[in-house]
Amino acid sequence: MKLGFIGIGNIGAPIASQLLAAGHSLVVHDLRPEAAQVLLSAGAIWADSAALVAEECEVVATCLPGPTEMEQVCLGPSGIAAVIKRGGLYIDHTTNSPLLVRRVHGMLAARGVAMLDAPVSGGMEGAETRDLLVMAGGEPAAFERARPLLDAIAKRVLYTGQIGSGSIAKIMHNSASFTLDLVMAECWTTGLKAGIDAATIINVFNEAALGQMMSLRVRLPATWLRGNFEPRFSLALARKDLGLALELARETDTPMRLAAICEQEMAEAVARGWADRDASIFLTLQEERAKVQVRLPPD
Repeated sequence: MKLGFIGIGNIGAPIASQLLAAGHSLVVHDLRPEAAQVLLSAGAIWADSAALVAEECEVVATCLPGPTEMEQVCLGPSGIAAVIKRGGLYIDHTTNSPLLVRRVHGMLAARGVAMLDAPVSGGMEGAETRDLLVMAGGEPAAFERARPLLDAIAKRVLYTGQIGSGSIAKIMHNSASFTLDLVMAECWTTGLKAGIDAATIINVFNEAALGQMMSLRVRLPATWLRGNFEPRFSLALARKDLGLALELARETDTPMRLAAICEQEMAEAVARGWADRDASIFLTLQEERAKVQVRLPPD
């Protein structure tokens, strides 16, 4: 199959290499022609514009820095939307805006072109070893058509639902990841100022429940995500522990802003009479504000 690939940076280049290794004929384009040299040496064909890629290929993929670049590649003067072949397939690996993804999808659908938004998680190293997760949103038929190509670049491929859902999954995951980094920074800086060394507290985090992913894999699926608040670990005890951490932060003059917000949420939940319920019940306050419940289906 003749594939087009636009955007051959730190993630795009190794993804494109995986497609070449799988035996596909590849036409590539990037704003920096020098970025293509390794791929061209491996058998890829260069195109001078995104539009020329789309004219030559039945499937076109992009892996770009963000929404601005993806919009330019798709809708700009030399973009793919005006020339991509009817019956073609467009796969966007950009970490992107779901709103833009849906707008481009609508324009392509009017031309008889299918689309998936399929961002990846795993970074440059994962792209080089195929140790990636692909989160793919779009029509089921488009996903099945793209599946062999997605399997060629990633060890794990998840169908996330309607168009835009892949981007939603990726940006929400990254938001949680970056916020967790900041929370850990709060805890580690407080811990160091209180007298524990960095290597020790980081090792504790790795070996204890957080590093073992117990909340994500066991505790929350058994409690909040099922609406089951029979106490495994009570809210009263959780608030006590968080209060001790914030007391230590005050003693060491260390800011713990996110932890303080969490304590306020727990205090509100206790004021509602939930102290003896499972600690996860305080998360329902966010559900109330968002006007949505996060629940797993029954086993």
